[in-house]
Amino acid sequence: MSKRLMTGLYWFLAFEFALGAVTKYWPGDTMFSSAYSAKFVDWGYPSWMRFVVGALEGVAAVLLVIPDRRTRFLGATALMFVLTGAVTTHMVNHHPAVESWAAPSHLLIMGILALANWPADWRDLLRAPTASAASAVGGYRLR
Repeated sequence: MSKRLMTGLYWFLAFEFALGAVTKYWPGDTMFSSAYSAKFVDWGYPSWMRFVVGALEGVAAVLLVIPDRRTRFLGATALMFVLTGAVTTHMVNHHPAVESWAAPSHLLIMGILALANWPADWRDLLRAPTASAASAVGGYRLR
């Protein structure tokens, strides 16, 4: 797949989740649905949980657009946790598939992106970038 197309996909997904993060903080109804403060309570969570979910979505959205495999892996993995909770919530609350198709679809997409950015060694996630990696620009090594 072309690098531009993949970059566009990351930006589109980041935009979706950033918009989702903003709606979690919005105090009332949004143009998309009723207030998340009420939705979270209806789903059996405390109202403040929407802020935690919104923060995770916002941070993960930023991580997706940073052109580094480690950050994209961490962003996709964080969203997999959030989306697993969303899918579980929809299942427990017996929401019809027509209302809840987005969460499992995005969970699948994030799983694919996490696998595509999987580090060669899990310890790579914890290591500081090396001097040669720090000289990389946009995924290309400077010579």
